[in-house]
Amino acid sequence: MKGIILAGGSGTRLYPATKAIVKQLLPIYDKPMIYYPLSVLMLADIREVLIISTAEDLPAFKRLFGDGSKLGMNISYQQQEAPRGLAEAFIIGESFIGNDSVCLVLGDNLFYGQSFTEILRKVAAKPDGATVFGYPVKNPRDFGICVFDDEGKVISIEEKPTAPKSNYAVPGLYFYDNNVVGIAKGIKPSQRGELEITDVNNEYIKMNKLRIQLLGRGMAWFDTGSPSALQSARAFVEMIQNRQGNYISCIEEIAWRHGFITSEQLRRLGSELKSCEYGQYILNLVGEKI
Repeated sequence: MKGIILAGGSGTRLYPATKAIVKQLLPIYDKPMIYYPLSVLMLADIREVLIISTAEDLPAFKRLFGDGSKLGMNISYQQQEAPRGLAEAFIIGESFIGNDSVCLVLGDNLFYGQSFTEILRKVAAKPDGATVFGYPVKNPRDFGICVFDDEGKVISIEEKPTAPKSNYAVPGLYFYDNNVVGIAKGIKPSQRGELEITDVNNEYIKMNKLRIQLLGRGMAWFDTGSPSALQSARAFVEMIQNRQGNYISCIEEIAWRHGFITSEQLRRLGSELKSCEYGQYILNLVGEKI
């Protein structure tokens, strides 16, 4: 399975903070926002990742990650000329996806919770169809919302409904088989001129091949596209890290624990950052017994 991070968009809801920098490089507490969705792919044991962004912003991501080899990964980059919808990621990334299945995660989404790694691995192992996630929200009118039948099966997904039929939103994390490329090519732009991911999901529902994985009280999800949500995410990460001493979305640690890199490689990565607490945390891991 391969992974795509969609990190484009103009970030106008975060103006003026994003007038000079793409929002996925804004810090969520001690690390760039894009570390959080990248960590999700890594937790699912995905090592080939495509980052899609604008021509203006791609050089910054390349400076941050390079080719991914320091993390034991293969990271490549492609341009999205204009924000034409989430589903366009599969068209842009067609050659990258090849004959594989693919996971798409949005560059401004943060997930955290116990057993999340096991959930991701289980979902990634599904050979066909699609899997989306359901997360209970207080304000369902602001999200794509799952509609269930009497047996709890998803029968449709409604985008920002005025009369929501459930409170389960679909976060920005999607797993698809290789059919998603053809499906994305076949859907028509919405009234706002975009290829909607909801339309892709509804096509899988028509084929009876969409599964939903509900995320319960033990999970946290943040869509950090607004100032208040960004601040909430920052406070959450700060609280967890300072109370537990375990870092959220430390990509170097994940690469090490998942066998992408050796202890010596981890030591070198920590040494490059030794002047800050983040680097000291990495160095402290090297002598830790798992």
